[in-house]
Amino acid sequence: METIVVGVDGSQAAGVALEFAVEEAALRGADLRVVSVWEMPAMVPPEVLAAPAAFEGLREEANAVVAEAVSRAKELQPSLNCEGVVLNGRAGDLLVEEARGAALVVVGRRGHGALAAVLLGSVSHQVADHAPCPVVVVPPLV
Repeated sequence: METIVVGVDGSQAAGVALEFAVEEAALRGADLRVVSVWEMPAMVPPEVLAAPAAFEGLREEANAVVAEAVSRAKELQPSLNCEGVVLNGRAGDLLVEEARGAALVVVGRRGHGALAAVLLGSVSHQVADHAPCPVVVVPPLV
């Protein structure tokens, strides 16, 4: 069976992408894989890195985002076979990796301000450039 991967981060753009992915999965009779990625900040003092639970909040937030997205997907399409996964690392890299074997990857486009609104976000741009399968970058609702 085909799998559609959708990246979510709790943003409005990701919510629109999720709705598109749910509809596409239902149309194709495909499974849906909801992916959220959390990453440790680049600049972290060594004493923070030494604390085992220093980034537990980031992981918990990503888990909550996935749980909410899976719940929303089931609400929109109760018969949909949907799973959620939380990964740690760089979002663009991991979504490209998740695209291997997928029929389609769906991500939202981000934008803040007039100039940024016409540009792809860095994650959506990376996925569109490097995914080994078709990619849909869903624009935000206006």
